Amino acid sequence: MNFPIIHTNFWDAVIGIPLVLVFTQLIKLFLPIPKPIIPTIALLLGLLFSILFAHPHSLISGIFMGYFYGYAAIGSYAGLKTSITAFRRDKKHYY
Repeated sequence: MNFPIIHTNFWDAVIGIPLVLVFTQLIKLFLPIPKPIIPTIALLLGLLFSILFAHPHSLISGIFMGYFYGYAAIGSYAGLKTSITAFRRDKKHYY
């Protein structure tokens, strides 16, 4: 079995991951979903977008990149939230 050649492109970094972030936040806003389930939703959205739009030619490529979309969105959100929280906490010490 040959492994598929997976090309990352503009879609992956600039559109795919932010799209997963936005849709995850919209789902959180409009549906009463428990917080522990939100990362799973981001992962499922990443898989969905990757399989249907970014890599429709290869299921294996779509699944592989879908995990990256979902986990990159989860990590980006967690990092941003941690940075903002730390900035707000430390901002009080500077002023």
